[in-house]
Amino acid sequence: MKLGKLLDALPPELAARERITAGDAADPVIRGITYDSRKVAPGDLFVALRGSVADGHDYLERAVHLGAVALLVEEAPATDVLGSAVAVVVPDSRRAMSRIAPRFYGDPAHEMTLVGVTGTNGKTSTTYLVESILQRARMRTGLIGTVEVRFAGEVQTAVNTTPESLDLQATLRAMCTQNVDHVVMEVSSHGLELERIHGCGFRVAAMTNLTQDHLDFHGDMETYRGSKERLFSEYLDTDGVAVINIDDPSAAHFVEAARERGARLLTVSRDPNREADVSLSDAAVSIEGSRVSLALPSGALEVELPLVGDFNLENLLVAVGIAVALEIDPEVIAEGVRHCPQVPGRMEVVEAQGAGEPTVVVDYAHTPDAVDKLLAAVRPLVKGRLIAVFGCGGDRDRAKRPLMARAVANHATLAIATSDNPRTEDPLAILADVEAGLDSLSRVDANALDRSDRAYTTLPDRSEAIAQAISMAKPEDAVVLAGKGHEDYQIVGTAKLPFDDRDQARRALRTRASGGEA
Repeated sequence: MKLGKLLDALPPELAARERITAGDAADPVIRGITYDSRKVAPGDLFVALRGSVADGHDYLERAVHLGAVALLVEEAPATDVLGSAVAVVVPDSRRAMSRIAPRFYGDPAHEMTLVGVTGTNGKTSTTYLVESILQRARMRTGLIGTVEVRFAGEVQTAVNTTPESLDLQATLRAMCTQNVDHVVMEVSSHGLELERIHGCGFRVAAMTNLTQDHLDFHGDMETYRGSKERLFSEYLDTDGVAVINIDDPSAAHFVEAARERGARLLTVSRDPNREADVSLSDAAVSIEGSRVSLALPSGALEVELPLVGDFNLENLLVAVGIAVALEIDPEVIAEGVRHCPQVPGRMEVVEAQGAGEPTVVVDYAHTPDAVDKLLAAVRPLVKGRLIAVFGCGGDRDRAKRPLMARAVANHATLAIATSDNPRTEDPLAILADVEAGLDSLSRVDANALDRSDRAYTTLPDRSEAIAQAISMAKPEDAVVLAGKGHEDYQIVGTAKLPFDDRDQARRALRTRASGGEA
């Protein structure tokens, strides 16, 4: 495709300010697009993105050396860097990329039915449930989310909850090639604010909830909510369906956005006495899952939910609401829910290594609301003590740290505050912020924690914290490892080191079962 044809996709506010060339090809054929200079191939357009760690403008020379014939930049490069390539200067290269990516890949989103799920918590579990229902309805389904991207037997580890626009469009085109007809996607506030989903029209858009998160990026809750509302006000098809959890305090804002869009509204609620299209009639929750009675527009529906935790009832309601919006038969919905696989790192129970072991639960909860819901869900299922191991990420919203700690203190018998992904922050400084929310518990040394009641300690080494919690737990206790969930790494400084809470828990359980030998 010619460069000029790609640039025609840019709206006036993103149009090229300048086009610079030192060679003869002012309008070269573009054979590929990349924003990673290491992946440039001959004939590519290289997009220079400014990030928090690196700036693509520092790698223009490398891109030209590897064969880039065009550069999309925010500032003009030096002539000796340009070589024979064309430089196109735009006001915002990231947003410009989001416009040219759909054109380059042939607008694949228009060839499929898209379902988008946004919200602070519950997006991953909800999309897993929807994917399972769609598969039972014999639809060729793709999934894009926090944990992974998968379709047609292919599984890719996710980098972002919502991929960069270029990666998203490439993935959607690959799905089209494999005859995928329905895609369920987690849509993050970052993805919306950075316009990664430009070119996507959603047949169904759903909202799970809204609680504090990502204020380091958005600044305040109103801006954060406004970013999420864009899924309904800009990207939902005008004849599409908005599925809203009306129990959430922010629901009215999303309802209004959907109505202004002209979309149909489908509401869900846990309250059987509340007027909603899909509501919860009854539920019996256990450590194995839940038996749930739902009220649908078509009548009552009994389902078996294999996902553990009371808060998963809300995710179930949203997922069922999406299925109703897609006009899927109720019996198929029930089958899809029953066969939903365990969501990695979401209320995931680590398998026992021997007899007489405590229950160990790993969860991605990393916001105050998510931690509160997680521990509130586990507490009634535990006969003994609830031991929580948690931390807060570095270089992220500091305001939520004591709030997460307070949620732990409200439910846990014993707590160990430790490191999550400290990144470039001092782990001890992060723990100092965390401790401000643990003031309702007694602070004790690590070696005294097991003999204490309603107490906490700090252990910056996460593997040590997990090992101590599991070694001191009694068979009737539960150990909850919160924050990292499915992640198989820990970011310390700028290094991404191998680390998986589930593997650490298994190792600690083996050590416990063998009397001290791992």
